Amino acid sequence: MQQSNPAARRALTHDIVIVGGGLVGASLGCALAPLIERYGWRVAIIESAPMAANPQETTWQPSFDARASAIAEGSAQRFQQLGVWEAMRTEATPIKHIHISERGRLGATRLSANELGVAALGHVIPNAWMGRVLHQRLSQLPLEWHCPAKVEQLTPIAGGHHLALSDGSQLTAGLTVLADGGRSGLKEQLGIGSRREPYKQTALIAHVGISQPHQGIAYERFTQQGPMALLPLPGQAMELVWTHPSGSEHAHMALPEREFLLQLQRAFGDRVGRFTRVGSRHTYPLSLVTAEEPVRSGLAVLGNAAHALHPVAGQGFNLALRGVMDLVEALEQGELAKRPLGDMSTLLAFEKQRSRDRANVIRFSDGLVRLFGLSFPLLPHARAAGLIGLNLIGPLRRGLARRAMGLER
Repeated sequence: MQQSNPAARRALTHDIVIVGGGLVGASLGCALAPLIERYGWRVAIIESAPMAANPQETTWQPSFDARASAIAEGSAQRFQQLGVWEAMRTEATPIKHIHISERGRLGATRLSANELGVAALGHVIPNAWMGRVLHQRLSQLPLEWHCPAKVEQLTPIAGGHHLALSDGSQLTAGLTVLADGGRSGLKEQLGIGSRREPYKQTALIAHVGISQPHQGIAYERFTQQGPMALLPLPGQAMELVWTHPSGSEHAHMALPEREFLLQLQRAFGDRVGRFTRVGSRHTYPLSLVTAEEPVRSGLAVLGNAAHALHPVAGQGFNLALRGVMDLVEALEQGELAKRPLGDMSTLLAFEKQRSRDRANVIRFSDGLVRLFGLSFPLLPHARAAGLIGLNLIGPLRRGLARRAMGLER
């Protein structure tokens, strides 16, 4: 077993502490598995929400109201690397086609899995199922769990950070990873600011039933009020992401089911047939948020704690998973170079790798929102012509698709 600075490591209770056991934190725990075995790293996960004592015995009960995520093909390949994809795919709905259009305009762009030579452009998976599969894998690893517990105080110390937990535990770690979302307050506690650009939009999310098979088609529809997305789910159901100018969503939230479905039909059109039912409706405000210091000595910020994107292109979790894999690769390179886990040169190499990918994804998703949110004279016609042109130019369309699939950066 190879270890750098063994005396310094013994002074710490843990090599790595992951704050947050959600999808990003759990993915990181799984990705660390071979390095835990190879180097004997002591890893702890802190999660504030109670979890099942034995995730392998938890009954899987999918519901019509469950949230789901679009997983790009590149992310599916990364889950394959983590050894969880075969279990995860049992509840995944493949995306065979993507249809991008603007309401009231003739222009459209179509992407096809067959054209790109892949089995699927992506997959839609219930978040609860992804979490269960990841936690089943984590239960097989020599990890220390503090759950439910919160980090009440996070303090920099020589060689890492000290973490005071709500369960009374006192931990010290060479590397602390914040993967606890954008609302924990730990970044602010450390003085890490965030750049925030509100879109003045709110997303309404729900599962909807449809009257005809969706045939694995995902729809991105731009309207005067904002973009809409429909993602395929098992059976004749789809996940709806409906963007509203902030404040206007309250009217749709208050509507009875029948009237809501009529309003949705008017806004989206008839491409999926008739909307037949809707599950629980949830809303959240949309902003572009990026942490100003994604890394510090002994600290890395991942997932929504590092960046929150508009859901228009479905790239948020896919971007976060690439960050997970890049961090693990950087940590292994640092270990081979006999550097401490929280060494700044290791973390700067990680951030250099991430910054380009993050900037490209933000530019793409933010650009779509702003382009289709403008209504200057003749611009709608230009957008329609652009969608038609993109559909006709095969190499450009395929390049865009491969980037969105996470197969190119």
